[in-house]
Amino acid sequence: MSRGMRSRGERRGPMVVCVHIPRFELRVAAGGSQDLLGRALAIAPSGGGSMTIGEVSPSAQAQGVRAGMALGEALGRCPQLELIPGDPIKVARAWDQAARSLEGIGAQLELARPGLAYFDGRGLEGIHGGRDGVIAAAGETLRRPPRIGVAPTRFGALAAALESRSRRARVIGDREARRYLAARPISVLRYRPETEPLVPSLERLGISTLGEVVKLGAAAITDRFGDSGGLARRLALGHDTPLQTRRVEDRVEESMDVGDANSGLLLQRTLGVLVDRLLARPERRGRTLRALVLSAHLVDRGTWREHVVLREAIANRQRILDALTAPLGLLPAPTAALGLAVAEFGPAIADQATLLDGDRTARDARRRQTIAQVRALAGPHALFRVLVVEPDSPLPEHRAITTPFLG
Repeated sequence: MSRGMRSRGERRGPMVVCVHIPRFELRVAAGGSQDLLGRALAIAPSGGGSMTIGEVSPSAQAQGVRAGMALGEALGRCPQLELIPGDPIKVARAWDQAARSLEGIGAQLELARPGLAYFDGRGLEGIHGGRDGVIAAAGETLRRPPRIGVAPTRFGALAAALESRSRRARVIGDREARRYLAARPISVLRYRPETEPLVPSLERLGISTLGEVVKLGAAAITDRFGDSGGLARRLALGHDTPLQTRRVEDRVEESMDVGDANSGLLLQRTLGVLVDRLLARPERRGRTLRALVLSAHLVDRGTWREHVVLREAIANRQRILDALTAPLGLLPAPTAALGLAVAEFGPAIADQATLLDGDRTARDARRRQTIAQVRALAGPHALFRVLVVEPDSPLPEHRAITTPFLG
């Protein structure tokens, strides 16, 4: 099942397991892996958004088509390219089911995106009979065979998973991690939202491996690419932030058929009913709502889904409706059914005063809630701490550095 076994004298370090299901969204939209064989497929651009395609099949990729490419360029490279509508609702449900299956073996997951998850396997070795048992349990619990990588860090595990095969995990030990990453292509950086924009620029500079990124030097790459460049170099050196695991919550959602509605007034009334039902659900247990998912089944074909992070955790009906009004206007086509689900709960209802009033304990509690709100909006790795290192330097970029905020 695995390679790269730890030698007897090797120091025991973190064991981050990456579970990767390639082309997850395309597989769900197409109806399964068999439908991808021998066909040049791509997920069609979403209505009302940029005219770029989504995930592509291996046949399309072999002809130079890639995810995120403009539709015209994709059709120019592959005239026989078939476009299929995306189904974000079905993808979200399928991925939630897969995540809950992994959590069923005891894993505490960080969900990066549909088809990509991480967990620390150290605490599960006693349950499943060692590292190989953890890997086997993760592979067997999923309906779609995943690619699994194991390494001391999240980024190393990702690189290993991208190289592995569906029936054979790739395990990277502590001592070989840096050497292993140095030989990996820079395309691995596309899987991190902070470093994805760097890849085209690095390719234009003739840089093809992570080892070449390291050789640029910290000062040079930060000066040219900013914090994203510094992060890319740290990842290539085998440094990464701790996992940000999700809390397992009851799934709270409501939906309602609306016929072939395209009337704004009818949709607003339907949304009001959904908010009322959501707030009345006993699973809420008096908690506020921090983030919601607004979804719709379209009359013509396909589905639509929008993640909405509220400015603060609230449980006021009218304020929730006000926050959902703008996203509701983004619907690309007439709607047959509207849905609303809780993406993240906030604390129990209390006074929602300003951040800086009250005593220190209250301020600290509100600061923690503000941090949680920012992470819900921009991701678990969005916050950085500014450290002053050379306050008297004549160069502004040398006076301070940023480091991930873990508080």
